[in-house]
Amino acid sequence: MAEGKKALIGMTTAELRKLCQDMGMPAYTGGQIASWIYQRHVKSIDEMTNLSKQNRERLAAEYCVGVMEPLDCQRSKDGTIKYLFPVRCSNVATSPTAPGMFVETVFIPDQDRGTICVSCQVGCKMNCLFCQTGKQGFEGNLTTADILNQVYSLPERNRLTNIVFMGQGEPMDNLDNVLRATQILTAPDGYAWSPKRITVSSVGVRTKLKRFLDESLCHIAISMHSPIHEQRRQLMPAEQAMPIADVVALLRQYDFTHQRRCSFEYICFGGLNDTPLHAREIVKLVEGLECRVNLIRFHPIPGVNLPGADEKRMESLRDYLTAHGVFTTIRASRGQDIFAACGLLTTARQHQEPY
Repeated sequence: MAEGKKALIGMTTAELRKLCQDMGMPAYTGGQIASWIYQRHVKSIDEMTNLSKQNRERLAAEYCVGVMEPLDCQRSKDGTIKYLFPVRCSNVATSPTAPGMFVETVFIPDQDRGTICVSCQVGCKMNCLFCQTGKQGFEGNLTTADILNQVYSLPERNRLTNIVFMGQGEPMDNLDNVLRATQILTAPDGYAWSPKRITVSSVGVRTKLKRFLDESLCHIAISMHSPIHEQRRQLMPAEQAMPIADVVALLRQYDFTHQRRCSFEYICFGGLNDTPLHAREIVKLVEGLECRVNLIRFHPIPGVNLPGADEKRMESLRDYLTAHGVFTTIRASRGQDIFAACGLLTTARQHQEPY
């Protein structure tokens, strides 16, 4: 991205119209710019050929599209690709990241599906025991432009069918920019995606989760990992501020019987949270709530002494939950050999290196 210039990516059509008016251009020019960005994916203002040369020059004096290509990629033997993106945008941000930081983004191909796992923060404040991103600590919020650029500049963009906010960071901890990104992704004059193609994850952040549920129609995925308060608190410090029982109580106030989906992510630790007791407590916790549970294999990280569950125990847990009315799947582990699987993303080292 051009130094000292503001990014157009991340602005809504209404904001682009106002920008044009403020710069002495017709308001409809903002709609033209939105079309060039979100539908035609141009990389420079000069490509916006239905704008007059004078208006393009006026715009380019202060702004750029904001495209930032990935700096590196790693390819897994299973086809998963992990990209390293710079994050240097500074517009429409309440807490912009400093120059020279990076996030990891994962593209997961699966037959006729293509899923991108986007990041929303550099590092994370939640400090979940089992998560490498949490060990990095929190270093900054991504702007809306930073978030959208991961989609915009993905080489496989045309293969995408789904977006999950399950990369680095806690989406509810950067809610303004996450909401703006999802609004642009689903707006008719933006990417025009259906909300049911987007899933946003959360550990459960008081007030922020309610606001997301009120203002967005995207799917929600809650990181549960244990239905028992004291154990979940040891795994996830966020349990202290918003217990999983309170999260479920909040979810019960919303309708998930139609297109919008509620799911729970559940990393299985052998002998710790995959026992018959845990199975019974999960059923009791979510009774009557339209939801699903995704069981996830634990991927070991340095300095954390947690055991992974074996396949039979995960299958037993799945079968018990399903038999008791909780639709449950075992999620396939993807990209573990390149540290792209669940809980393994980190840029603690890369952001300190000169690129």
